[in-house]
Amino acid sequence: MGKVSYMKLKGSQNLRLRLLLATLSSKSIIIEDIRADSTWPGLRPHEVSFLRLLEKVCDDCVVEINETGTKLKYKPGIIMGGRHLVHDCGVSRSISYFLEPLIVLGLFGKKPLTIRLKGITNDSKDPSIDTFRSTTLPILKQFGVPVEGLELKIESRGVAPKGGGEVVLSVPMVPNSLKATKWVDEGLVKRIRGVSFSTRVSVQFENTMIHAARGILNPLLSDVHIFTDHKAGAQAGMSPGYGISLFAETTSGCVISADTAVSYARGEDDADLEDDRKDLIPAEEVGEQIASALLGEIKQGGVVDSTHQGLLFLLCALCPKDVSEVRVGKLSPYGIEALRHIRDFLGVKFVMKPDASAGTVNLMCLGSGFQNLSRKVS
Repeated sequence: MGKVSYMKLKGSQNLRLRLLLATLSSKSIIIEDIRADSTWPGLRPHEVSFLRLLEKVCDDCVVEINETGTKLKYKPGIIMGGRHLVHDCGVSRSISYFLEPLIVLGLFGKKPLTIRLKGITNDSKDPSIDTFRSTTLPILKQFGVPVEGLELKIESRGVAPKGGGEVVLSVPMVPNSLKATKWVDEGLVKRIRGVSFSTRVSVQFENTMIHAARGILNPLLSDVHIFTDHKAGAQAGMSPGYGISLFAETTSGCVISADTAVSYARGEDDADLEDDRKDLIPAEEVGEQIASALLGEIKQGGVVDSTHQGLLFLLCALCPKDVSEVRVGKLSPYGIEALRHIRDFLGVKFVMKPDASAGTVNLMCLGSGFQNLSRKVS
């Protein structure tokens, strides 16, 4: 075997995106200075957990971490997929942190992917699993991913700090490649749907959040329906909490979302350890904040909300050598980083055309011609 050449990168930012793109493009990488100057240097528990997850869904990948965790060497393997896989995501980040790269990897596996993930289902840092089910999965359909076999089942919910949630993700593999898309019409909002949840607290929290959210949304649109999902017993996880996810469906089939969850802080996130039982945000305030956040996302325009820009650009880059065109609102910091990393790993550059009157940006690219070469040919 010849000598492996490594792409050298620095810093801890966008580690998940770098590992995902390295796996897809089969490029070996070395990442140095991972929080080298921090009080707690090196990889965080969720980043190590993500590396372990890559080892489960890929065959023959090599991960080397130095003693302090500040240097990582990663050589990608073949994406295998497979059924009946199980992974404990830990409690330093929510399950959604792992779901987004998993759906992309699952599409290009040797076999369809079915995996059970355990941990935190709803928190304020990552999109909730309700948002993932209602908003993220439909994005894949725009790129020709078969609807059959694409689903996310919520078995139980879990919030910070102790988690206890479980979901089962099923992803079909694409037969050959994705389909290039022209997706520039966001349409007008025709209805708003949502899910509120509560675990180990009174169901009244949900009713208060829904009432507050409807107070803002109903004067603008009559078709607003928010479901309740009160969990008790084993299905409620191990910590008390509540939250709400809202999504607006448009006339052209776009889904725009906003969500949050409220629970007690994780130990390492809390600077003031003596006072880790701070008062939670009132349910009424939560409902109002998320309804306002959803209206802000709708106002920005674009076919996806700001949290899904990175995934949208990545799917465009993985299309055949054909032109894809999408429209987004103001570019998010993560969206900009995704564009840079896509250029470095896949060699795909986007042409941007800002529309000053609407405050949106049209992005066009020629796909990388990525194909599912690892699929099992029957």
